[in-house]
Amino acid sequence: MRVLVICPHFAPDTAPTGTVMTRIVHELAALGHELHVVTALPWYRAHRIEPGWEGGLGRSEDTPWGSITRIHPFPGSDKRNLLRRAIGFAGFSALAGLASVRSGGWFRRVDVVLAMSPPLTLGLTGWLAGLTHRRAPLVFNIQDVFPDAAVRTGALTNRRLIALAEWLERVSYRRAAAVTVLSDDLAANVSAKLDAGAAGASKVRVIPNFVDTAVIRPADRITAYRAELGIGSEPVVLYAGNVGFSQDLGLVLEAARRLPHVTFLVNGDGSARAELTEQAAGLANVRFAGYQPIERLPEVLATGDVHVVPLRAGLGNVSVPSKTYSSLAAARPVVASIDADTEVPRLLAVAGAGVSVPPGDAAAFTAAIGALVDDPERRGALGRAGRAWVEAEASPAAVGRAYAGLLGEVAARRSGWRTGR
Repeated sequence: MRVLVICPHFAPDTAPTGTVMTRIVHELAALGHELHVVTALPWYRAHRIEPGWEGGLGRSEDTPWGSITRIHPFPGSDKRNLLRRAIGFAGFSALAGLASVRSGGWFRRVDVVLAMSPPLTLGLTGWLAGLTHRRAPLVFNIQDVFPDAAVRTGALTNRRLIALAEWLERVSYRRAAAVTVLSDDLAANVSAKLDAGAAGASKVRVIPNFVDTAVIRPADRITAYRAELGIGSEPVVLYAGNVGFSQDLGLVLEAARRLPHVTFLVNGDGSARAELTEQAAGLANVRFAGYQPIERLPEVLATGDVHVVPLRAGLGNVSVPSKTYSSLAAARPVVASIDADTEVPRLLAVAGAGVSVPPGDAAAFTAAIGALVDDPERRGALGRAGRAWVEAEASPAAVGRAYAGLLGEVAARRSGWRTGR
């Protein structure tokens, strides 16, 4: 099977979605499939193209399993300027569409297209690219439901832009042969927007993300990274990931005020970091650090004794923070502040790997963290349980097989239609 993959990030870029798609591609390649990836030049770490990758609109390389075409992402330095980011996404999506026409070689069709959102614009890009490859069907991978998350956080308020995004969302879902999401919550959300009854809902498939347990392994809490940041042997509460408006990181600052003997480390970058740093002024037990090279991720995760996943109220059914899986793989307990009866609280309960509290409840959040900080034996038990769960349930090979099965299914469906079967 020849697969065209269109995604916003791919190794060596450091974005979590890039890590996900890179591993999916390698798992599909291991199963014998040919893949041609169209993605951006590496830019996620500082929202500008990485040194060594500048110059020109793109470049291509052959791989043992196919090819990679990297194109200019048109990044903007102001991460809070949604209009500028939207224009950049549109430019990248248009350029990706042009690159996709020749991906895999001129006049050689692909069997199926796999496109990833966000950005949402890659849905139509993937569909149009499929048309140029003799109507290859689209499988649309949704990591976060947009524009729901942006609207609920207040990041997107313009009614015309919201209406345009909702229209684009519906059209993209309907043009896809299948839509993959990370949880049952996201599946219900997307199915409700298809307005096609059981037939529409049947195209929505749940394939969870995974974590590479061979790379992320339990490690000693006293890391070299602590020394670099001037952190000693005291308990460390870690938030590692995007510092954006979907995350309720004000809860972390409030917990830091109430637990002055604990160090809180916010490790990441994003549109809300500058504001959060200002709010943390005067809190000596709060540290900030930027994204680290991907090979240091196990060390970063080991630095925290307790990991936190704070999501704003109303977002639990439109986003599944992938950092949760990484925390469990590192054998660290998780305190999640997320809507009840959504994917992360259910996962923590099933795995026995952490504690969930209502979103926005600073007292409950602080109490849960404090209880774990004061109980090393319980921390260890929760961490071991989480590690055991991801080893059994969230392996890359299992997820790769799930994608291979779905891609093969929609490709065969198209082949049967063309031959009249």
